[in-house]
Amino acid sequence: MNKTILIVDDAVFMRMKLKKIIEASGYQIIEAKDGLQAFELFKEHKPNLVIMDISMPEMDGLTSLRYMMEHDNSIPVIMCSAIGQESKILEAGRLGAKDFIVKPFKDKEIEEVLNCFLEENGR
Repeated sequence: MNKTILIVDDAVFMRMKLKKIIEASGYQIIEAKDGLQAFELFKEHKPNLVIMDISMPEMDGLTSLRYMMEHDNSIPVIMCSAIGQESKILEAGRLGAKDFIVKPFKDKEIEEVLNCFLEENGR
């Protein structure tokens, strides 16, 4: 069974960049444009990993993370944020995020996250 990753970002170009990196590693992608859509897809598909932006319209990443952790805290969620959002990163950690990626990121950083949370943990 192919492993599935939910990528969540309101910026289309960011989702496209993540999709390119992740699909090249052989994983399936589910995309969401905001936290509300992400939570619905999370419940429906039970992905192996979530990579989610913190700042989004409709429902932000922190609110979505809170709902995800209440629903199923066994699925690792990795948060993305720009430099200067340290307080939000700390809050994400308190809510259950497993790791953080600071934008802009390098392809290698995403590959390392995939290896750490999917390959090593057998998810």
